[in-house]
Amino acid sequence: MKKLLIFSFLILIGFECCQQTKPGKESDETSRSLNKLYEEYYDGYMELNPILATEFGDYRFNDLFPNSLTQSYIEKLRNFYTSFKAKLDEFDEPQLSEPERLNVDILKWECNIGLKGLNFKKELLPVDQFASVDIYLATMAGGNYVQPFRNTPDYENWLKRLSGFVIWCDTAIANMQRGMRTGYTLPKALVYKMIPQMDSFDHGPAEEHVFYGPVIVFPGDMSAADKKRLESEYKAVIEKKIIPAYKKLHDFLKNEYLPRCRETSGIDDIPYGKEYYQYLIEYYTTTELSADEIFEIGQNEVDRISREMGKIKDQVGFKGDLKEFFSHVRTSQDLMPFSEPEQVIANFNNIHEIIKSKMPGLFDSEPKTPLEVRRTEAFREKTASAEFEIGLPDGSRPAIFYVPIPDAGTYNILQDESLFLHEAVPGHYFQLSLQLENDSLPQFRKIMIYGSYVEGWAMYAETLGKELGMYSDPYQYPGNLKEEIHRAIRLVVDVGLHTKGWTREQAIQYSLDHEPESESNIIAEIERYMALPGQALAYKIGQLKFLELRAKAENTLGDKFNIKEFHNKVLESGCIPMQLFEDRINGWIDSKK
Repeated sequence: MKKLLIFSFLILIGFECCQQTKPGKESDETSRSLNKLYEEYYDGYMELNPILATEFGDYRFNDLFPNSLTQSYIEKLRNFYTSFKAKLDEFDEPQLSEPERLNVDILKWECNIGLKGLNFKKELLPVDQFASVDIYLATMAGGNYVQPFRNTPDYENWLKRLSGFVIWCDTAIANMQRGMRTGYTLPKALVYKMIPQMDSFDHGPAEEHVFYGPVIVFPGDMSAADKKRLESEYKAVIEKKIIPAYKKLHDFLKNEYLPRCRETSGIDDIPYGKEYYQYLIEYYTTTELSADEIFEIGQNEVDRISREMGKIKDQVGFKGDLKEFFSHVRTSQDLMPFSEPEQVIANFNNIHEIIKSKMPGLFDSEPKTPLEVRRTEAFREKTASAEFEIGLPDGSRPAIFYVPIPDAGTYNILQDESLFLHEAVPGHYFQLSLQLENDSLPQFRKIMIYGSYVEGWAMYAETLGKELGMYSDPYQYPGNLKEEIHRAIRLVVDVGLHTKGWTREQAIQYSLDHEPESESNIIAEIERYMALPGQALAYKIGQLKFLELRAKAENTLGDKFNIKEFHNKVLESGCIPMQLFEDRINGWIDSKK
């Protein structure tokens, strides 16, 4: 992308013309018009996506749960993107300043990718075992997550939102029935995992249900009358709406949907599945790479990291081959030192303390948002991965690093340092919190999350381990390589599953052959890729671009390269599509020569 500043543009068109058109006033008017457009986009997008709004601390729509599975909602979304795309085309892009042009380009990308996604019938596959709305809502229902429960209106908003969820559940079933008739079904292996998840929510007693959680954490200043009324209303909603909705989903999945689901594993087996997968590549990686190109990149990275792991195996004195080394680190009792979940959490907090002391050498600033490490909720930790949940800058909700610990006695610490660097500091917690706290960004930019940028940064953060005092233990650097090869394997197995006819079992075996991960974790990961085609590609594709651009900056600038300045330049922009990111860093490198 060309970076033509307004000042340069004025020189090109001539001073006399500048005097006649009063460009300063025009520029101010353009900025005001664009800012108004950004605000309109943000407000409209949040109203269409009210749960996302709640997650980012915009509580205006906390009572809404739109039925995103209906054709009327899809048409609203289509009209929304089409309208803003047309409004953006009215601006004369060469006259925009660099920050304005970046904002416009990002908003155009959002509209274009949003419209492209509406060409596919993803509403006919509304649920899965990994990131489905029915599972995510249960995490919100506990009373200590992103949905606020600070006062009586908050509690009433949640009840209204739940009414919308029940309608959504009915539409999900109707859409899946339609999908069964038209060739849009999930792999059977995934539905087998979803049915036990429904068992957690489809029965009482109401007082022990996860959706009763807010009643247990009533704020102390709520009146006794409101507490009594809301306790009764929450119990009634759980018994008359929530439990029946989940029971209906459970029975449908088990008795009607499962027998009609497909035996195949890849998304290319549904109508227009190959085209849909190529769209998902673009959506998640923000690149124009083809599936075959990504497959080849993955194979090359697996080979490279395998060679590096072979060197580490020799350095630690292990005498067997690499597969035997994988088996050793999977099962070594020395790498499973804990007996209680609290010990796992304490280990991550200790890692945090070590990293804190080294951060000033690589970064100029840090987030104001507080960070907590928590155990993943019991109802989902058997199928969950470690994950990050964004907090709020005002401190009303901390950022949370969730760790699933279904069995502390078999919890393997091999990857803990790398995992913390990725999910927390200086990974997701650092990048996303600084983005949300950055008041120089328009509001719509603060909520942008592009997989290749967010996950690419987090994987890049893993490579900073030695600079941040990590990987001194002889098995922690292999743990980092374990995480890296895991992401490289994703490029191979994801593309293999969704474009090359690989079975679930083939993908599992490929992973077992190339990484030191337990079979149970590998199965959960492969089924994740089956549920979310393309999502897992973002990590390694993004990381390779971050590493490429840092190496270019170091090689080009030599003694002028400053790591803190490079990190500032990366983080101050917030999330952006990878091509725009590359243009931005190349422009910075040119300016420093």
